[in-house]
Amino acid sequence: MAVWAIGDIQGCYTSLQALLCKIDFDPTHDTLWVAGDLVNRGSDSLATLRYLYSIRHAVKIVLGNHDITLIAIYYGLKKSNPTLDPILEAEDGGLLIDWLRSQPFLQVDYQLGYCMAHAGISPEFDLGMAIRYARRVEEKLQSDHAKVWLKKMFKQGITRFNRDASKIDIDRYIVSAFTRMRYCYNDSRLDFDQKGAPTQALREKGLKPWFESQERKPLHLKVIFGHWSTLGLHQADGVLALDTGCLWGGSLTAARIDSEHEEIISVTCDGV
Repeated sequence: MAVWAIGDIQGCYTSLQALLCKIDFDPTHDTLWVAGDLVNRGSDSLATLRYLYSIRHAVKIVLGNHDITLIAIYYGLKKSNPTLDPILEAEDGGLLIDWLRSQPFLQVDYQLGYCMAHAGISPEFDLGMAIRYARRVEEKLQSDHAKVWLKKMFKQGITRFNRDASKIDIDRYIVSAFTRMRYCYNDSRLDFDQKGAPTQALREKGLKPWFESQERKPLHLKVIFGHWSTLGLHQADGVLALDTGCLWGGSLTAARIDSEHEEIISVTCDGV
C-alpha cells in the first residue's frame, strides 16, 4: 500500500496516466491525493474526471479554482470554453459535477502528518480554524442554494480575515485563501494579483509566499498544495508544493507521503 500526492492535472489525462504508470499506482490498495485543479485548459478534462470518479474510493481530492469555475459554468454563472464543453455535453456530466461539488477544500490526515489545500492554508488560520472554515464553505457549496451562494463568491472580497466582516465576505475570504492564495504582506494581508515566482524585488515590496509569513499560525502538519506553477516543486519545513506546470510544458509530479522520506516522481507533460 502506498499513498501518493500529485499536483494540478488540469485535464492532462495522458500525463496523469503516464505518471500513475510510472509510480505503479494500484487503486485496489494505493491512495491518491490530488491537490485540486483537476480540469480546464488540458485536452481531456472529461476523461480525467471520469477516471478519478471511477477510482473515487482510492482518491482524496481538494477543490481548486478551476474546479470551482467548472461548477459555476454548470450553473450558468460563467462562460464555458472548448476544454470544458465536453463535460457539460456528456450524459454523465451532471453526475461528475455533482461529485466534484461534494469534494472538500481541505484534507487532513493526522497519522500521515499531512494536510492538503489547493493554494495552501491562510497564515491567519491555525489547523482548527482551517478545518472549521473549510467545512463552513463546503456546506454552502453542497447545499440546495449553492448557485446563489457561488455567484457571490466571484465578487471581490476582503484580503485579511475579519470575524466582524459580513458572512459573505468571510466566505469569500475562505474560498479565496484555499483556492487562489500565493503571496501575503507582513501583516498577513493576502495578495491575489501576483502569479510569478518569488523574487527579491517582490520581497522588497513586502510580498512574500504565504508560508513564509512571520505571523503564520502553527499547524503541526505539513501542508501539501498546488496552484503555483511558477513556484514549482518546493519542499521546505512544513510545506510541499506540487504544481510543476504540467499544462505549460513542465511536468506532472507525484510525492509519496507515507514513507520516511518523500519520494518525488515526475513525467514530462506537453499539455495534451
